[in-house]
Amino acid sequence: MPTDRPQPDFVLVRPQMGENIGAAARAMWNFGLDRMRLVAPRDGWPNPSAVAMASGAGRLLDEALLVETLPEAVNDAHFVFATTARTREMTKPVVSPERAMQMAAEKIADGQRVAVLFGPERAGLENADVARANAIISVPVNPAFASLNLAQCVLLTAYEWRRATDDVVPEHVQMSDTDWANQSDIEALAAHYDARMDDAGFFFPEHKADSMRQTLRNFWSRMPLTTADTRLLHGILRQMVRWKDRGD
Repeated sequence: MPTDRPQPDFVLVRPQMGENIGAAARAMWNFGLDRMRLVAPRDGWPNPSAVAMASGAGRLLDEALLVETLPEAVNDAHFVFATTARTREMTKPVVSPERAMQMAAEKIADGQRVAVLFGPERAGLENADVARANAIISVPVNPAFASLNLAQCVLLTAYEWRRATDDVVPEHVQMSDTDWANQSDIEALAAHYDARMDDAGFFFPEHKADSMRQTLRNFWSRMPLTTADTRLLHGILRQMVRWKDRGD
C-alpha cells in the first residue's frame, strides 16, 4: 500500500510508453512520492518495460491505481493541477512548479486531496483534460523548445514538492573525520608560523614587520580551516624546518 505520508496524487493521463511510466515512478520515489494513478495507458497494464525502467521503484507500479477515464482518476480530489506548456483559451490561474507545490502542501495540510495531471508524450493534455483542472502548472522552459519528457516533468514537480515540504539545506560542508578548527587551534598555528618565519628572516624590513605579522594572522583567520587542516599545516612547516636543518 502507498505510504500514509500526506502527498498529492500524480496522475499520468493516457501515457504511451511503458519506459516513461517506469521513469516517472522512479522520479516520484526519488522524492518520497508513491501515489501514482494511470489513466488508460496506451500499451496496456501491467507493462514489462515500465517495470524494467522503474528499477527500485517497482512497488509504485504494483500499487498504482488504474482507471479508464480522467474523471475516475480525480473524483476524490478537491484541487487539481494540470501540467501544460501550451496557451489555452481558458481563464485559469497559471503557477510555477514551485508555487504549485507550495499551494499543494497548504491544501493537503488543510485536509484536502490534491491531484497533478501529466499528459501523454505525443501532445500533452488535451483541452478537455485541462478544463477539469483548477490551475495550470507552467514550467519556465525555452519557448523555442517547450516540450518536456513525461518523466522529466514528473521529476521536476516531485522535486518542488520535496522543497516545499522538507527542510532542504541549500549548502553544507560534508566533514570527513574532522571538526572545524577553533580559535585555540588557529592561534597555535599562527604562533607556530610566526616563530618559524621570524627565524627565517621573513619579517623584513623591520619597520614593516608588525604589518606583515598582522596580515599573516588575518590570513589564518580568514580561512575556513578544520582541525585536520591545522595538523597538516603544522606538519608541513615542521618538515620544512627539518629539511633545512639536514641541509646545513
